[in-house]
Amino acid sequence: MKRNLILVAALAVTTVALAKLPAPSDEAKAKAAEAAAKTAWSGKVDAYQLCRAQDWVAAFFFKSAKAAGTETRPPVATPACVDPGPFAYLPAQAASAAPTAAATPAPAMPAAPAASAAPAKKS
Repeated sequence: MKRNLILVAALAVTTVALAKLPAPSDEAKAKAAEAAAKTAWSGKVDAYQLCRAQDWVAAFFFKSAKAAGTETRPPVATPACVDPGPFAYLPAQAASAAPTAAATPAPAMPAAPAASAAPAKKS
């Protein structure tokens, strides 16, 4: 009897586990996309703050070493820290609409006179 009861309980749990979840709504997809964008931006901010801290520590080290008269290797040139700026999220619908407007050709400009096309040379 216990064996049958355990089998029925296992089957009930299995069918619940195999149930499909409904597809997320457009609102849920938009919120997920915004959360992903904010997470990526947060990563860039963290990298920027780490870069600034490393630059500060390196500058302090070389300043202290110079004051103490200790010989050190000259600092290696590194790329500048890039500030990601404030968080700005452009939804996918607005982002996809912008390139289509930019993809339309602009009206043709009238041809400039030939004399003004080449700059005058100084001798």
